Amino acid sequence: YAYPWWKEKVINSELKRKEGLCPLTPEETALTLSALGIDRNVQIYIAAGEIYGGKRRLKALTDVFPNVVRKETLLDSSDLSFCKNHSSQMAALDYLISLESDIFVPTYYGNMAKVVEGHRRFLGFKKTIELNRKFLVKLIDDYYEGLLSWEVFSTTVKAFHATRMGGPKRRLVIPNKPKEEDYFYANPYECLQLLHENSGNSLEETI
Repeated sequence: YAYPWWKEKVINSELKRKEGLCPLTPEETALTLSALGIDRNVQIYIAAGEIYGGKRRLKALTDVFPNVVRKETLLDSSDLSFCKNHSSQMAALDYLISLESDIFVPTYYGNMAKVVEGHRRFLGFKKTIELNRKFLVKLIDDYYEGLLSWEVFSTTVKAFHATRMGGPKRRLVIPNKPKEEDYFYANPYECLQLLHENSGNSLEETI
């Protein structure tokens, strides 16, 4: 390789998953949404590119939530042709739909998901379910191993995420450790506080 730091890395996928560093799989997503009490007839828009494994892999989700759509199924090919070969424009479509959705549930905390989360807070704290993947994969494994009943699994998922719905919360700031503190664009608390003060309201009262 031209640069020594561009070497292939040895990745322990099982360890990464247990640490919550992997996106939820379609199976894990279906279980989580069901545990949260999401109606199986709700329309789910997948804001992403091609799913690894395609329809075969996605079947675990569509079997439980059959009303799954993508931009390719919502738009005619002629409408989509204008941005088909422009990845940034395709991502912009996903961003706008995610922004305007009734509920936003990112299965992976990438940069776009973080910015959408913050933007939805700015628009009035629109419901955004902030999934804790590290917590969920342990719980899901326990459920699959028969250590938890469905009732206990569902109740635990709901209780843990009750305060992770995109509502007002102070941003964790760690001086000189920006990578460990809350990402500003996901929770622009300082800006939201000023916005509320200018409107005559107090953000502190809602926390």
